[in-house]
Amino acid sequence: MEKSFKRITFDDTRILFILKGILVGLFAGLVVSLFRLGIETLSKKIQFLYQQSQKTPSILFGLLLFSVVAAFLVGQLIKREPAIKGSGIPQVEGQLQGELTYHWFSVLWKKMVGGILSVGSGLFLGREGPSIQLGATVGQGMSQLFHSSSSEEKILISSGASAGLAAAFNAPVAGLLFVIEEVHHSFSPLVWLTSFTSAIVANAVSLYFFGLKPVLYLGALPSLPFHYYGALIVLGIILGLLGFMYQKTLLALPRFYKRVPLPEYYHGLVPFLLVLPIGYFWPTILGGGNQIVVQLGQITPPLQGIILLLIIRFVFSMVSYGGNLPGGIFLPILTLGALIGSLYGQLLVLYFGMDPVFVKDFVVIAMAGYFTAIGKAPLTAIILVTEMVGSLNHLMPLGVASLVAYIVNDLLGGHPIYESLLERLIGSQPKQLSGKKTTFDFPVTAESQLDGMMVRDFNWPKNMLLISIYRGKKELITHGDTVMKVGDILVILTDEANMVSIKKEIKMKSN
Repeated sequence: MEKSFKRITFDDTRILFILKGILVGLFAGLVVSLFRLGIETLSKKIQFLYQQSQKTPSILFGLLLFSVVAAFLVGQLIKREPAIKGSGIPQVEGQLQGELTYHWFSVLWKKMVGGILSVGSGLFLGREGPSIQLGATVGQGMSQLFHSSSSEEKILISSGASAGLAAAFNAPVAGLLFVIEEVHHSFSPLVWLTSFTSAIVANAVSLYFFGLKPVLYLGALPSLPFHYYGALIVLGIILGLLGFMYQKTLLALPRFYKRVPLPEYYHGLVPFLLVLPIGYFWPTILGGGNQIVVQLGQITPPLQGIILLLIIRFVFSMVSYGGNLPGGIFLPILTLGALIGSLYGQLLVLYFGMDPVFVKDFVVIAMAGYFTAIGKAPLTAIILVTEMVGSLNHLMPLGVASLVAYIVNDLLGGHPIYESLLERLIGSQPKQLSGKKTTFDFPVTAESQLDGMMVRDFNWPKNMLLISIYRGKKELITHGDTVMKVGDILVILTDEANMVSIKKEIKMKSN
């Protein structure tokens, strides 16, 4: 009887979460696809107007008026809902950690409108961060519809975030890895299962709207010969250094924008005005940059052009993101990485006699390495780039460059950019108990001192309760003499406000 009860409960739980994941993925995929369509439609119209303004300069006045009105509207949205500022990924992480709360529907529609106006207007912002937050709000809305517990709500928010990235880039596996590696930093069976289900469904919805062609398809990509692997190490070092510079510059932007004599919610007026001369002289480089990456797969620009474009993209990406507008940095980072890779590849051709056919390889490899250096999420970076270019030929080169870039950035003291942005967002204000109970999973890893230790022998933090352990498919009710093992998932109950500090304390004591 006992065996039958366990089997039905555990299996039913998984099936139920798969069904909920399907619903989250379906609606998140639809929302993000409409968001993506809105951005692409507005971007095409804006780029066309900039191109026409070269023949009819009076059109610039209309674009100026549009920029001012758009900046005002987005500023009003930010004033009424500050949670839509920036990429949205730090907000999602803060929400899952119990640090931030907001009303899901308010964020959903305001982020969508603000993101379309900001990204679609040609600012150097990406759609992926907002897409992740939009997906997360769909998951939160679904959890309220289902009257979910706090822990189930977090699972559905996570699955929505995974679905958002999958729909934004047609990258379902990267969507799953992002949630595990970047958001949770741990493996939970239910989070994995639900998030993967949502990502697959959301990706299917996105493919219906946009087709099967990869987002950054560069054509046929040759395998990089092994004798060029030494060049990958040098490239990884360069990417680690440049990634560290990107992190420092991005985190210093508030000091620059404090000098702007406008309320913070109107800081977006600065990039909205500065985009006008860029759009007039170089309309084809506007936006997140996916068209630039695709062009690098078709033509090889001159070195001077790449250097100039790299400088413009870096500087205005900072200006765009610093305005606290609803837009992300995923795609701008990948674009900068692609330009760095193209520049590096051409230098190898000029000075070391490399066959020009391999320049595209370095474009792909540098995208993953640069994102790794900045986001400190190498698995997500490798799989994301692989899915976006639609080629499996570069897993080993991607791994080498990403590993070196990660190590270099780590040695310099770099921190994951989204964690740093979250810390800046929540500040150092003391947390009050919310009175809302929640559970979270804590994995027992190979390097943990918890492996082989009895529950009663570990110095657990206060204000928490270890309620059970998942070992494979079995759930164990814990006692003092229960021995913890590698691969166990500890289920811990606490107040939502204590969750982050308790996680950190257990990790510190067990490593």
